[in-house]
Amino acid sequence: MLTVEFIDDNATIEPAFLPEVEALLQFAAEEEGIVDEAEVAVSFVTADEIQAINHQYREKDSVTDVISFALEEGEDDFEDPSEVRVLGDIILCIERAREQAADYGHSFERELGFLALHGLLHLLGYDHMTEEEEKVMFGRQDAILQAYGLTRDK
Repeated sequence: MLTVEFIDDNATIEPAFLPEVEALLQFAAEEEGIVDEAEVAVSFVTADEIQAINHQYREKDSVTDVISFALEEGEDDFEDPSEVRVLGDIILCIERAREQAADYGHSFERELGFLALHGLLHLLGYDHMTEEEEKVMFGRQDAILQAYGLTRDK
């Protein structure tokens, strides 16, 4: 089971959105075969905060929508099933999520779910640095969103 800790120091998101994000992440974890206890932290930040994080850790001085920091990166297998897996941190920019929802013509809830799932997949080792990686990651992302029922029209 996946435990999701939400961090919103700036009160950037309405609490009513959190159960849906948590349910989607739980569903995605199950779809990805995470059956043991695991944890992930999801932080909601401002555009200024994510720009600073992006600049500091990725050397990109721009606002982005989601950044993930995997704690298991480079580990081949998680050996001890009695320990809780700490997957890492997902940092979401609420301002970008709202803008992108409007740009793509779907709901804020759908964009928020999409970004949280995108971040989780990064924590699980997916990436989109190459065309092949992008095809695999985005295909998996779309399959999970479809299976969950969070489509672009929602």
